Amino acid sequence: MRVSNSAAAIAWLLSLSSTYAFQSPSSPASVRLHTARRPSPIVVKPITSLSAATKNDEVATIQILMSDTGGGHRASANALRDAFNVLHETEPARFPLAIECDIVDIYTDYGPFFPYNQYVALYKIMAEYSFLWKFFYEFGSTPIGLWLNEVGLELACFEPFQKCLTRNPLSIYENNKRADMVVSVHPLCQDLPLKILNQLDSHGASRDKGRETPFVTVVTDLGGAHPTWFNDGVDKCFVPSDVLKNAAMDRNVKESKIVQYGLPIRRGFWRFGADFTGEPEEQNEEEEMQGVHHKPTIRAELGLKDMPTVLIVGGGDGMGGIIAQAQAVGERLQKLASSSGTSYQMVVVCGNNKAAQSTLSPPQTRWGSDIEVNVQGFVNNMDEYMRASDILVTKAGPGTIAEASICGLPCILSSFLPGQEEGNVPYVVENGFGCYQGEPEGIANTVEEWFARGGMLEKMRDDALIAARPDATLDIARDLADMVLARKDELKKSGKTVAMPPPPGAQKELMYGQGPF
Repeated sequence: MRVSNSAAAIAWLLSLSSTYAFQSPSSPASVRLHTARRPSPIVVKPITSLSAATKNDEVATIQILMSDTGGGHRASANALRDAFNVLHETEPARFPLAIECDIVDIYTDYGPFFPYNQYVALYKIMAEYSFLWKFFYEFGSTPIGLWLNEVGLELACFEPFQKCLTRNPLSIYENNKRADMVVSVHPLCQDLPLKILNQLDSHGASRDKGRETPFVTVVTDLGGAHPTWFNDGVDKCFVPSDVLKNAAMDRNVKESKIVQYGLPIRRGFWRFGADFTGEPEEQNEEEEMQGVHHKPTIRAELGLKDMPTVLIVGGGDGMGGIIAQAQAVGERLQKLASSSGTSYQMVVVCGNNKAAQSTLSPPQTRWGSDIEVNVQGFVNNMDEYMRASDILVTKAGPGTIAEASICGLPCILSSFLPGQEEGNVPYVVENGFGCYQGEPEGIANTVEEWFARGGMLEKMRDDALIAARPDATLDIARDLADMVLARKDELKKSGKTVAMPPPPGAQKELMYGQGPF
């Protein structure tokens, strides 16, 4: 089955000759961030779920376009949704309307046929064979690759994606009311949705101009980004780093449209002191860490021992050679504990890799008597495990890196997808809170060295906190909320209604790029 799936993926890529890519090759430019931003004091009230909103409620609506090619895109969409909820609860004067989010995997749900409706499965196959990923990724970044991708998408997906963009966010099986605003958190959700919105808002006159519906890109990559992320037709483009700001400008996105806050991440990582109410300039990170994020307390709540801890993470999809890494680190910690008299702890989070979880758990694996080992599958409280740890071993995923920096957690990056995650390695190294080690033995050596030199870990912890952007999600959400509420107010004052497509059969067919069908 694996061979046949791989052959199908390769055949598709060769025939399409386009891109199945999600970021660009790394930039050598430094992305050192010199000033730490203090988290804003927020008293968070209990969140009222917006999923129960009725059609009669006065709400603003945002459609968030993504695809589950990796866990980061949906996680970012969910983080923005949660932030809108918090802002409505905590800042009602500025955000009086609730914001309902319609998060949609546009390729899985609306892709008309293979390969478009199989992007998630193809992602997993191509990620497993990195040399193929690298080849097609880099080809997809070339002018011919970008053009072929644009042509293929418009010819095959225009009408299916139009159905997505015209579905009612409050009743997704009806196409009688469009979202007030559209947000993309995926690199392949810019060009075609913008064309569709142009046609809808111009009442079929053009695919190149006429859009009135706000459209925003929130880039969910960190140290590098594929060119498809960037389109100057958007209203705003949110980027997390200097490298990506430069990448956006290289793609002719006007600097006035680019906003740099950081990555949208899960709520558990938004800020350090959730119980701290002082002014931002009065906040003290050390006091915060000794408050709600006190390591011994968190470890006790997780059922862990209070001892130096390594956290090894395989990602939600379980990729990354986690078995060999855990075995190498476990053996090294056992030797280190025997020679030094200090006990150590290793936590392994296998994600959805049930085979790895079983292999690393007794009776298949029996660990030494001088170390504590805790093997987990998929967890929903990664923020707690990170804050309970002293070293993180992980693949170079952008979200995990951003979350680790907020926790002051030094990182050993164990692998990366060529192009997509390659630029995240220099981001960590140049910001001073980690390194890259591609072999299990090298990872074990680095863990031993860092534990032996406690001052090194402390310095990397401080550098991680400097690079951290715990307020990014709420900052992005505030700007988006301001935009959608302004749009809502504009429609209300003008008496306009959001344009809907004409009935089926009422459109004329034209050649690609010539206008509406």
